[in-house]
Amino acid sequence: MRLLVLLALLGLLALAQGLTFPRSTLYVEGNGKRYPLKVEVADTPERQAQGLMFRKSLGEDEGMVFLFPTPTAGGFWMKNTLIPLSIAFFNREGIVLRILDMAPCRADPCPVYYPGVVYQGALEVNQGWFQRRGLKEGARVGGEALRLWPR
Repeated sequence: MRLLVLLALLGLLALAQGLTFPRSTLYVEGNGKRYPLKVEVADTPERQAQGLMFRKSLGEDEGMVFLFPTPTAGGFWMKNTLIPLSIAFFNREGIVLRILDMAPCRADPCPVYYPGVVYQGALEVNQGWFQRRGLKEGARVGGEALRLWPR
């Protein structure tokens, strides 16, 4: 719980400082098709803490990719996130391990969404994006954004 409080404080601090995100592209492959996305990259603890907080909308083929330097099993929460999201957790090879839907949360207590797997990246998009394309666990994430993976 202390970690979540720290991340929330980092997120609010980052927001107050006008934190910006690198922009890039990636794709999700599955069912023999490739689906491109424009993404913002959350590659630092400050960017990861802010995420999509306070955003009022997200384009249909837009998202945010979270890239972690080492494998993690941590959860995501939706504190101050106004948009319903779907999140795909993937490994360093880009293989999607779990997809979850997450609901907006404006007031504590906000639920924490744990994937139940060890992952190194996560992709947030509008809720239902994966389902509308028939994408499931085992799909693959790739593209330019992954070149920004912290080492």
